[in-house]
Amino acid sequence: MPKPVEVTTPSDREITVTREFDAPRQLVWDCHTKPELIQRWLFGPPGWSMPVCVVDLRVGGRYRYIWRNDETGGRFGSYGEHLEVVPIERIVTTEVMDGLAMGETIDDEPNWGEGDPSINTLALGEAGGKTTLTINMRFPSKEIRDQALQSGMSDGMAMGYDRLEDMLHGQAAG
Repeated sequence: MPKPVEVTTPSDREITVTREFDAPRQLVWDCHTKPELIQRWLFGPPGWSMPVCVVDLRVGGRYRYIWRNDETGGRFGSYGEHLEVVPIERIVTTEVMDGLAMGETIDDEPNWGEGDPSINTLALGEAGGKTTLTINMRFPSKEIRDQALQSGMSDGMAMGYDRLEDMLHGQAAG
């Protein structure tokens, strides 16, 4: 049975997403920081893939994700920099989305320094073999936050986290 994703708006510029996983924190951490694992669950709805997933997991290190519609070839992505990395507990990153505008094309290497980034904080807590994941996203403006809420983001996150839960059970069993 899929677990619910709790989505709240603590301020007019923030979205907080919380989800519990039946897995140890180390496994959840690995699935958020190792590209070969990220690509197995964070690829979007059916018919999409994640051909580009680069993670330099250190303060000042950068990451790049690109999603691809396998039928149309359309792509969009996100990229940013790690501002804080506390292993197995917390990652704070900047995030800029690209390729969302109709007809916009994106390159594997983004235009670093463009766009007004969001600040995302991923926190993991563990109790009794279960991990609670909390992501707080602070957007540059209320308008951008509202666009994210209206984009179907929470449905997509729920789908990805259900896929991650299935994957974690395979990792723990394997």
